[in-house]
Amino acid sequence: MPSLSQLQYIVAVDRTGHFGRAAASCGVSQPTLSTQIAKAEQELGAVLFDRRCTPVMATEAGGRLIAMAREVVSAHTRLIAAAEDAHPLSGAFSLGVIPTLASTVLPWFLPAFAEACPEVQLTVLERTTEDIVHDLLEMRLDAGLLATPVGEPGLANRVVFYDPFYVYANESSPLLARDSISLPDIEHGDLWLLEDGHCFRNQVVHLCGLHRRDVLRNVLFEAGSFDTLRALIDQAGGHTLIPETYVRTLPRSVQLAQVRAFDGAEPTREVGVVSQRRHWKSELLDAVAGILRVKAPRCLPREPGAGLVLPIEG
Repeated sequence: MPSLSQLQYIVAVDRTGHFGRAAASCGVSQPTLSTQIAKAEQELGAVLFDRRCTPVMATEAGGRLIAMAREVVSAHTRLIAAAEDAHPLSGAFSLGVIPTLASTVLPWFLPAFAEACPEVQLTVLERTTEDIVHDLLEMRLDAGLLATPVGEPGLANRVVFYDPFYVYANESSPLLARDSISLPDIEHGDLWLLEDGHCFRNQVVHLCGLHRRDVLRNVLFEAGSFDTLRALIDQAGGHTLIPETYVRTLPRSVQLAQVRAFDGAEPTREVGVVSQRRHWKSELLDAVAGILRVKAPRCLPREPGAGLVLPIEG
């Protein structure tokens, strides 16, 4: 029968659709991986992959066998985790983080985590919400830090804080003449958004009631980061929405000159630690969520309050 390593190689090829990327993810050379998979196919008496396809696809017989291989690899992972139960705050742990939180939350979270969990080998990967959810369901990530809820019944969410939205505008914008801004003030005009794939973009679209044609009419450019949005707005005019976590990274002078709060109930995004509902590292997940709640800046609410908590889909 195929060895555990061979089964891991098979699962990796099925996941990536590419022998080279699968080999890299397994830490072996492509010839080694290809040779071992060929040996496994010989032992099983079946061709698992159609190598003529791009990406590589499972054959009909291979699809059934690969599903079983995935179960074996998953069971092995759970077995290792169970053996570590005597030391729940140890071992490897992978965390996916969305881009709009990575640059603002990780600088204060990582030192606190390293101090609280010195025996944990933490791997952090910056991913979109869609990729994080997919990898959580496929058990390729232990947890994700993202805007919640994600709406997947198989995933559990530990809410850690709420992140209010603010308006950032060009210095010449008439919006800055006001102490605070109402939602109708930003529904039309030069509203700049993050590019597709960012859940923050979807929340802004939902908040402003924009349809696709409205977005394309209003948007001058779709940027990949808040820093890019700021630079474009400073040069070309217009305004955008930014979260409290990002506002805190701006110089105080910029906050006073170009950032405005909303009137009344401020729009807010919920931020949480998401994982498989039945995850065997529950104590470590609780620790991650606890560190985020305790170490998050005091200005970030831990309860939803009166704010409008936005869904992550437009």
